[in-house]
Amino acid sequence: MSTDSRTDGDSWDLASSVGTTATMVAAARAVSSREHNALFDDPYAAPLVRAVGLEFFTRLVDGEVELPDDAEPGGPAFLATSIAVRTRFFDDFFKDACAAGVRQAVILASGLDSRAYRLPWSDGTIVYEIDQPRVIEFKTATMTSIGARPAAEHRTVGIDLREDWPKALRDSGFDVNQPTAWSAEGLLVYLPPEAQDRLFDNITALSAPGSQLATEYHPDAAASIGSRMKAIKAQLDDAPDLDITQLFYDGERNGVVEYLTERGWHVSARRRPDVFAGYGREFPDTEALVPLRDSLAVIATRK
Repeated sequence: MSTDSRTDGDSWDLASSVGTTATMVAAARAVSSREHNALFDDPYAAPLVRAVGLEFFTRLVDGEVELPDDAEPGGPAFLATSIAVRTRFFDDFFKDACAAGVRQAVILASGLDSRAYRLPWSDGTIVYEIDQPRVIEFKTATMTSIGARPAAEHRTVGIDLREDWPKALRDSGFDVNQPTAWSAEGLLVYLPPEAQDRLFDNITALSAPGSQLATEYHPDAAASIGSRMKAIKAQLDDAPDLDITQLFYDGERNGVVEYLTERGWHVSARRRPDVFAGYGREFPDTEALVPLRDSLAVIATRK
């Protein structure tokens, strides 16, 4: 399996293009869930990966492929840890938002995310998931087939984020007058720079005071993420030939912290090593990981 460069209006399923990365992340969540002292439990990740049917990832979640211990930190085991830390960060974000009284959540580019099914949502919470129609249809059918039931009122919105998703969201019952918890996890690098700005502009327009947003910002995604993925692929036999940099959009981007601050959000951000440390994980102090050290975990609150 190889990847092609992105084009305007391109689409995908969970075994192609950007969808493959969603399957890879779900496989990492499945592996991380069975670790000793795991940061979270995702019982749905492995069944979803098996349903996609990509052989390498299926073998990985079934324990037939072992991630090698990182002789040089920054390899496959580090990737699994990174996904685990990221997953816990967004889990905690939604839990904290619920504790603060927010009863409306939107998961953007939801992929194989199972939070609508596995998090302890407060009574009365409505969880919206937005993704490509084929992705939404596949996950909904798979979760139904395994008997999974949402833990909150669950509404799916099948639409590309480059289209008029705010209208589709409102048409699904979204209430612009209620505070919302938004997640944009593993998403921004797959949007053109102008689409990233438009995404945040739309979120701002839809967000009542008290709304919250969690996302990530990678100042140089090609160097930080792309180089790591190439190194990891070299250590894994039979892994998909996934050049993740071909899925990114080039061009200078606005910094997330500054952009949101200028639009009326109170923004806090932590560098990746600090997020790791907060969950009892060590971010390796190696030259290969220097580009990743400045990646930010961002939480913003609408004033």
